[in-house]
Amino acid sequence: MTVPTPRHGPAPPPMADSPLFPLGARFAPPSGNYRWVEPWGAPLRVMHWVAALAILVLIVTGFYIGRPYFMTTGAPPQYLMGYIRLIHYVAAGVFVMTGLVRVYWLFAGNQFERLPALFPIRKRDWVNLVTQVKYYLMIHPERAPHYIGHNPLQQLSYTTTYVVSIVVMFTGFAMYGQAAPGGFFYTITQPLTLAVGGIQVVRLVHHLCVWWFIIFPIMHIYLVIRKEVTERGGGLSGIINGGHYIRADKQYVDE
Repeated sequence: MTVPTPRHGPAPPPMADSPLFPLGARFAPPSGNYRWVEPWGAPLRVMHWVAALAILVLIVTGFYIGRPYFMTTGAPPQYLMGYIRLIHYVAAGVFVMTGLVRVYWLFAGNQFERLPALFPIRKRDWVNLVTQVKYYLMIHPERAPHYIGHNPLQQLSYTTTYVVSIVVMFTGFAMYGQAAPGGFFYTITQPLTLAVGGIQVVRLVHHLCVWWFIIFPIMHIYLVIRKEVTERGGGLSGIINGGHYIRADKQYVDE
């Protein structure tokens, strides 16, 4: 079997250096005509996993703040709610920082990480979006377009995620500002709080947005595993070590 020299990244060695599971090592490709690509840089991968952890912490602590169901019939630990809120605020700060990194990487990243590759802003992406949906519904699986980076349906889902992130951040800061009327966060969020009908509406919107971060990861994980199994796409490997093997005999829309 011959492995052609890839167009993205150096040629991989024939086998990994370590017999253990070496994160970042390049394994021998599966049988067939494959080549190695590296679509995801280290900043994006670190941001992905840090954001995922921050979101998990935010969801758990947020539901606790909304309804402290962990409290028993006895007296709770002293200042428990205060500690939970502190963890929530710290995780929120980390989440905002990952968002800032992602915005910067929309312009500083490679061709698969930049703005045109993440948002369906081109005509071809909207045309391929319909084909991609038919592929997932098993209507015309043989006609699915091939992407190294995000396919149009992924682009649309990530666009939605970023919009929801902005809303959940702003509503979160609006509620945070209620603790200090006249403070910075109160001042910048209060006009919109009043415009939408008050802080209770803000709280409801914040809560509803959180459900997207519960539903989306389920779909995301399923589709990643599905691609690994049905297409041998290597997406899971890519988000861990930055690269994966793709079929060398296929044409890729975003290359």
